[in-house]
Amino acid sequence: MTIDRLGPIDPASQFNNASKGSKAVRKETSDTISVSSEAKAMGEIYQVAENVKKAPDIRMDRVEEAKRKLQDPAYLNDKVIEAVANKVMELFDL
Repeated sequence: MTIDRLGPIDPASQFNNASKGSKAVRKETSDTISVSSEAKAMGEIYQVAENVKKAPDIRMDRVEEAKRKLQDPAYLNDKVIEAVANKVMELFDL
């Protein structure tokens, strides 16, 4: 019975042989992404929320408008008072 040699004793030696191989062919492609409509909507909501956070808590233009209206004696009538009372009641869940 004879035993023929099956390969090198060091299994890593087969990878050490530097032979000229063919160059890798690079296919010219560009990366692409796709964004779902749900993600776009969430992005828009995020942007609006950030803008609201950056906005001042007190809008001085509205304060000045309210002051101007309150100085006019004809502005305070039963209709306006009732509307304000209803809004206050809604705010406090009454």
